Amino acid sequence: MSEYFIGVDVGGTKVAAGLVDAAGDVQSMTRTPMQATGTAEEGLAAVRKAIDSLLESVSPSDIKGIGICSPGPLDPFTGVVINPPNLRCWHGFPLAESVRNIYSVPVKVDNDANAAALAEAQWGSGIGYKNVFYATLGTGIGTGILFGKKIFHGRTGAAAEGGHNSIDYRGPICGCGKPGCIEILAAGPAIGRRARQALLEPEAKSLMLDLVQGDVQKVTAETVGEAYRAGDGIATTVLRETLHLLAVWLGNIVDLLEPDVIIIGGGVSMMLAPMFPELKAEIPKFCINPRASEIPLVHARYGQDAGIAGAAALCTL
Repeated sequence: MSEYFIGVDVGGTKVAAGLVDAAGDVQSMTRTPMQATGTAEEGLAAVRKAIDSLLESVSPSDIKGIGICSPGPLDPFTGVVINPPNLRCWHGFPLAESVRNIYSVPVKVDNDANAAALAEAQWGSGIGYKNVFYATLGTGIGTGILFGKKIFHGRTGAAAEGGHNSIDYRGPICGCGKPGCIEILAAGPAIGRRARQALLEPEAKSLMLDLVQGDVQKVTAETVGEAYRAGDGIATTVLRETLHLLAVWLGNIVDLLEPDVIIIGGGVSMMLAPMFPELKAEIPKFCINPRASEIPLVHARYGQDAGIAGAAALCTL
């Protein structure tokens, strides 16, 4: 008999869901709009629609659990979504209990970075490691921590907000309200911002200007990545600055956690992939751990499917 998990990744505009087998392979996927500003029942109906679509191709008896990644704040211990700013339909909503009552299978709820970390440990680049630090670099920076192959949630479930560790208390104010968080310094928008600043310098010459037809304000992290791959000097400098900031941050992480492995995923990580050897070599310069260079720094297995695979992995606990 086949065994599957359903992984559901809820966002402010969509619900993505997938059928995941026991090896962590996503067998099929579906997407449906999310009713983020409607009633709690309308939000739940969007989740149910995505799950029901998957159940059309498999026997319900083959489903061993449903995992859901939801924006926080949430309580992973009770499965209650507390008050996410981009999901106003759910305020103190018992998401796990509601889905469990419909499908009569175990249901787990957690945030996407925690879940993705677990998926990497169970099925991906973290196989064989007990203590894992996972970071996803994209529009923001999310992190997950596993100790003994179990998610570290902290006292209330709010732990592992590594993207909001400050490395510059005099730095720019992050969206969270703190100064100098690694997210405001090294996530995708920060890369685009530094590139735009560099291009405003007198006599700046770069392929990026051609890519945006001379409109500097249209330069994004994606523009930087494309120019870097073509050998552009300014784009390379911008990404090396990003690498330096990440090395400072990860040096602190190593001193604090000394994980067995560091796994990096997300869209920005794909852009930085050619520089990973440089990043690994630079981390020991920013920590006191004499064996920091022994810690592997690896790419995540899961890309765009990380939320689905991560949600499914919650059911394996």
